[in-house]
Amino acid sequence: MLSPLCHARCVVPAWGLRDSLTAMAEQVLAEVPTERFSVAGHSMGGRVALEVLRLAPQRVERLGLLSTGTHPLPAGEAGEKERAGRMLLLQIARTQGMRAMAQEWARGMVHPECIGTPLFDEVLDMLARGSAEQFAAQINALLNRPDAAPLLPTLQCPTLVLTGRQDSWSGPAQHEAMAAAIPNATLAIIEHSGHMCTMEQPQAVSEALGTWLRR
Repeated sequence: MLSPLCHARCVVPAWGLRDSLTAMAEQVLAEVPTERFSVAGHSMGGRVALEVLRLAPQRVERLGLLSTGTHPLPAGEAGEKERAGRMLLLQIARTQGMRAMAQEWARGMVHPECIGTPLFDEVLDMLARGSAEQFAAQINALLNRPDAAPLLPTLQCPTLVLTGRQDSWSGPAQHEAMAAAIPNATLAIIEHSGHMCTMEQPQAVSEALGTWLRR
Protein backbone atom coordinates (compact mmCIF):
# COMPACT_ATOMS: atom_id res chain seq x y z
CA MET A 1 0.00 0.00 0.00
CA LEU A 2 1.41 3.40 -0.96
CA SER A 3 1.06 6.72 0.77
CA PRO A 4 -1.99 8.76 -0.35
CA LEU A 5 0.53 11.23 -1.78
CA CYS A 6 1.70 8.64 -4.30
CA HIS A 7 -0.20 6.95 -7.08
CA ALA A 8 0.97 3.91 -9.00
CA ARG A 9 -0.55 1.03 -10.85
CA CYS A 10 0.56 -2.10 -9.02
CA VAL A 11 0.99 -5.51 -10.63
CA VAL A 12 1.47 -8.32 -8.09
CA PRO A 13 2.45 -11.63 -9.71
CA ALA A 14 1.14 -14.98 -8.48
CA TRP A 15 4.00 -17.43 -8.97
CA GLY A 16 1.92 -20.60 -9.10
CA LEU A 17 4.29 -23.56 -9.37
CA ARG A 18 7.19 -21.71 -10.99
CA ASP A 19 10.30 -23.13 -9.40
CA SER A 20 13.13 -20.85 -10.51
CA LEU A 21 13.90 -17.17 -10.08
CA THR A 22 14.42 -16.87 -13.83
CA ALA A 23 10.96 -18.27 -14.60
CA MET A 24 9.46 -15.84 -12.08
CA ALA A 25 11.33 -12.90 -13.62
CA GLU A 26 10.20 -13.92 -17.10
CA GLN A 27 6.62 -13.92 -15.83
CA VAL A 28 7.04 -10.36 -14.53
CA LEU A 29 8.36 -9.19 -17.88
CA ALA A 30 5.45 -10.85 -19.67
CA GLU A 31 2.73 -9.51 -17.34
CA VAL A 32 3.79 -5.89 -16.84
CA PRO A 33 1.58 -3.80 -19.16
CA THR A 34 4.17 -1.10 -19.95
CA GLU A 35 7.56 -1.21 -21.62
CA ARG A 36 9.29 0.52 -18.71
CA PHE A 37 8.34 0.12 -15.07
CA SER A 38 9.55 0.24 -11.47
CA VAL A 39 10.02 -3.10 -9.73
CA ALA A 40 10.21 -3.74 -5.99
CA GLY A 41 10.46 -7.09 -4.27
CA HIS A 42 10.46 -8.28 -0.67
CA SER A 43 12.57 -11.26 0.46
CA MET A 44 12.51 -13.82 -2.38
CA GLY A 45 10.79 -11.13 -4.43
CA GLY A 46 13.89 -8.96 -4.14
CA ARG A 47 15.90 -11.71 -5.78
CA VAL A 48 13.26 -11.94 -8.51
CA ALA A 49 13.52 -8.17 -9.00
CA LEU A 50 17.28 -8.46 -9.47
CA GLU A 51 16.73 -11.23 -12.00
CA VAL A 52 14.24 -9.02 -13.85
CA LEU A 53 16.89 -6.33 -14.09
CA ARG A 54 19.52 -8.84 -15.23
CA LEU A 55 17.25 -10.07 -18.03
CA ALA A 56 15.93 -6.70 -19.19
CA PRO A 57 17.80 -3.73 -17.66
CA GLN A 58 16.45 -1.38 -20.32
CA ARG A 59 12.90 -1.87 -19.03
CA VAL A 60 13.55 -1.08 -15.35
CA GLU A 61 13.14 2.55 -14.25
CA ARG A 62 13.62 1.99 -10.51
CA LEU A 63 14.58 -0.96 -8.32
CA GLY A 64 13.44 -1.64 -4.75
CA LEU A 65 15.18 -4.35 -2.72
CA LEU A 66 13.36 -5.04 0.55
CA SER A 67 14.59 -7.47 3.22
CA THR A 68 16.49 -9.56 0.71
CA GLY A 69 19.96 -10.70 -0.26
CA THR A 70 22.28 -11.51 -3.14
CA HIS A 71 24.31 -14.48 -1.90
CA PRO A 72 23.88 -17.98 -3.36
CA LEU A 73 23.37 -21.13 -1.29
CA PRO A 74 26.53 -21.43 0.81
CA ALA A 75 28.89 -24.27 0.14
CA GLY A 76 29.55 -27.05 2.62
CA GLU A 77 27.96 -27.39 6.04
CA ALA A 78 26.18 -24.02 5.99
CA GLY A 79 24.44 -24.85 2.74
CA GLU A 80 23.45 -28.32 3.92
CA LYS A 81 22.04 -26.80 7.11
CA GLU A 82 19.91 -24.36 5.11
CA ARG A 83 18.71 -27.13 2.79
CA ALA A 84 17.82 -29.41 5.71
CA GLY A 85 15.92 -26.63 7.47
CA ARG A 86 13.87 -25.84 4.40
CA MET A 87 13.13 -29.53 3.78
CA LEU A 88 11.94 -29.93 7.37
CA LEU A 89 9.50 -27.05 6.94
CA LEU A 90 8.29 -28.57 3.68
CA GLN A 91 7.69 -31.90 5.41
CA ILE A 92 5.58 -30.16 8.05
CA ALA A 93 3.62 -28.36 5.32
CA ARG A 94 2.94 -31.63 3.53
CA THR A 95 1.98 -33.65 6.60
CA GLN A 96 0.37 -31.10 8.92
CA GLY A 97 -0.65 -28.25 6.63
CA MET A 98 0.64 -24.82 5.78
CA ARG A 99 -0.56 -23.14 8.96
CA ALA A 100 1.31 -25.65 11.12
CA MET A 101 4.42 -24.97 9.06
CA ALA A 102 3.85 -21.23 9.40
CA GLN A 103 3.70 -21.54 13.20
CA GLU A 104 7.29 -22.78 13.09
CA TRP A 105 8.63 -20.62 10.29
CA ALA A 106 7.07 -17.26 11.08
CA ARG A 107 8.55 -16.91 14.56
CA GLY A 108 11.83 -15.84 13.01
CA MET A 109 10.13 -13.50 10.55
CA VAL A 110 8.85 -10.82 12.89
CA HIS A 111 9.97 -8.60 15.72
CA PRO A 112 9.80 -10.73 18.89
CA GLU A 113 7.09 -8.48 20.33
CA CYS A 114 4.79 -9.39 17.41
CA ILE A 115 4.59 -13.08 18.29
CA GLY A 116 1.15 -13.93 19.65
CA THR A 117 -0.43 -10.68 18.45
CA PRO A 118 -3.17 -10.19 15.83
CA LEU A 119 -0.43 -9.13 13.40
CA PHE A 120 1.27 -12.48 13.86
CA ASP A 121 -2.04 -14.20 13.09
CA GLU A 122 -2.22 -12.16 9.86
CA VAL A 123 1.22 -13.45 8.87
CA LEU A 124 0.08 -17.02 9.61
CA ASP A 125 -3.10 -16.48 7.58
CA MET A 126 -1.08 -15.19 4.63
CA LEU A 127 1.22 -18.21 4.62
CA ALA A 128 -1.70 -20.60 5.10
CA ARG A 129 -3.28 -19.35 1.87
CA GLY A 130 -0.47 -21.02 -0.06
CA SER A 131 -0.08 -24.72 -0.77
CA ALA A 132 2.67 -27.21 0.01
CA GLU A 133 3.23 -27.57 -3.75
CA GLN A 134 3.81 -23.83 -4.13
CA PHE A 135 6.08 -23.85 -1.07
CA ALA A 136 8.13 -26.68 -2.61
CA ALA A 137 8.50 -24.78 -5.89
CA GLN A 138 9.70 -21.65 -4.10
CA ILE A 139 12.13 -23.65 -1.95
CA ASN A 140 13.62 -25.06 -5.14
CA ALA A 141 13.98 -21.54 -6.53
CA LEU A 142 15.79 -20.36 -3.43
CA LEU A 143 18.07 -23.38 -3.09
CA ASN A 144 19.18 -22.80 -6.69
CA ARG A 145 19.49 -19.01 -6.41
CA PRO A 146 22.37 -17.39 -8.28
CA ASP A 147 25.01 -15.11 -6.84
CA ALA A 148 23.55 -11.70 -7.65
CA ALA A 149 26.28 -9.64 -5.95
CA PRO A 150 28.22 -9.00 -9.21
CA LEU A 151 25.11 -7.30 -10.61
CA LEU A 152 24.99 -4.59 -7.93
CA PRO A 153 27.82 -2.31 -9.16
CA THR A 154 26.26 -2.29 -12.64
CA LEU A 155 22.91 -0.87 -11.52
CA GLN A 156 22.15 2.54 -13.03
CA CYS A 157 18.54 3.10 -11.97
CA PRO A 158 17.41 4.71 -8.67
CA THR A 159 17.59 1.89 -6.14
CA LEU A 160 16.03 1.63 -2.67
CA VAL A 161 17.61 -0.87 -0.26
CA LEU A 162 15.39 -1.38 2.80
CA THR A 163 15.16 -3.71 5.79
CA GLY A 164 13.90 -3.89 9.35
CA ARG A 165 16.19 -3.01 12.24
CA GLN A 166 15.42 -6.36 13.92
CA ASP A 167 15.38 -8.49 10.76
CA SER A 168 17.23 -11.62 11.88
CA TRP A 169 17.25 -13.13 8.38
CA SER A 170 18.49 -10.28 6.22
CA GLY A 171 19.36 -7.46 8.54
CA PRO A 172 20.91 -4.00 8.41
CA ALA A 173 24.54 -5.08 7.95
CA GLN A 174 23.68 -7.11 4.86
CA HIS A 175 21.68 -4.24 3.38
CA GLU A 176 24.34 -1.66 4.21
CA ALA A 177 26.82 -3.75 2.21
CA MET A 178 24.37 -4.04 -0.69
CA ALA A 179 23.70 -0.30 -0.71
CA ALA A 180 27.43 0.44 -0.64
CA ALA A 181 27.90 -1.71 -3.74
CA ILE A 182 25.13 0.02 -5.74
CA PRO A 183 25.87 3.44 -7.30
CA ASN A 184 23.75 6.14 -5.62
CA ALA A 185 21.54 3.70 -3.71
CA THR A 186 19.24 4.89 -0.93
CA LEU A 187 19.38 2.87 2.30
CA ALA A 188 16.38 2.76 4.65
CA ILE A 189 16.34 0.94 7.99
CA ILE A 190 12.83 0.52 9.39
CA GLU A 191 12.76 0.75 13.17
CA HIS A 192 11.00 -1.78 15.39
CA SER A 193 10.55 -4.29 12.57
CA GLY A 194 11.62 -7.80 11.74
CA HIS A 195 11.68 -9.45 8.33
CA MET A 196 8.01 -8.80 7.56
CA CYS A 197 8.52 -5.04 7.41
CA THR A 198 5.70 -4.47 4.91
CA MET A 199 3.22 -5.87 7.44
CA GLU A 200 4.92 -4.82 10.67
CA GLN A 201 5.54 -1.17 9.75
CA PRO A 202 3.44 -0.52 6.61
CA GLN A 203 3.36 3.26 6.97
CA ALA A 204 7.14 3.62 7.23
CA VAL A 205 7.69 1.26 4.31
CA SER A 206 5.06 3.07 2.22
CA GLU A 207 6.72 6.41 2.89
CA ALA A 208 10.10 5.02 1.79
CA LEU A 209 8.52 3.56 -1.35
CA GLY A 210 6.75 6.85 -2.06
CA THR A 211 10.02 8.76 -1.91
CA TRP A 212 11.61 6.13 -4.17
CA LEU A 213 8.81 6.49 -6.73
CA ARG A 214 9.25 10.25 -6.81
CA ARG A 215 12.98 10.03 -7.56
